Amino acid sequence: MNNHPFVGLAGNIGVGKTTFTEIISTNLGWTPYYESVDDNPYLGDFYGDMSRWSFNLQIYFLHKRFQSHFEMSKSNGGVIQDRTIYEDVEIFARNLFKMNFMDDRDWTNYRDLFKVMTSYLRKPDLIVYLKASTDTLLTRIAGRSRDYEKTIDPEYLHSLNVAYNRWVESIEDIPVLIVETDRFNIFKDKEKLDSILKEMKEILS
Repeated sequence: MNNHPFVGLAGNIGVGKTTFTEIISTNLGWTPYYESVDDNPYLGDFYGDMSRWSFNLQIYFLHKRFQSHFEMSKSNGGVIQDRTIYEDVEIFARNLFKMNFMDDRDWTNYRDLFKVMTSYLRKPDLIVYLKASTDTLLTRIAGRSRDYEKTIDPEYLHSLNVAYNRWVESIEDIPVLIVETDRFNIFKDKEKLDSILKEMKEILS
């Protein structure tokens, strides 16, 4: 396996990326990089008024993700990132634009900024896509008691799932490992976890 593997973890809201990142990094001795969620100053406002705050929120995420991605690129060991920078434009910003929560001007500005920023970044050696149904996502979100997530529209989550599936199918320049998580308990199903770890190592070797 590559001495300095860079793995990006992709998946919808509530799918379990943070937990997966913790467990994989512990098992493989990698450095984890987490998404800026709890300290995000825009999330509460965004879920209250998506049209007003969508551009601000996406710029914040892009800034934080670029910062993490750049740091990971310089790492002397293996790293795993809780959500990739590519999801910011291909899933969240694009979806907000299609749902008319982001106008043409902001979408074009955001997309152009993304292209410039990512041109300076190393691509991940592997993207692990954690997949779950909308019902599963809603159950997991309800179980983690984040106040600002209580108002998430199931239709919004579903639209993100559709966008994820479309994006994953379109990726050609980075290997992708799809992990179905609807019936996967990462704490109890050791056999499945070992199988995932083995497949990751094989792809990265």
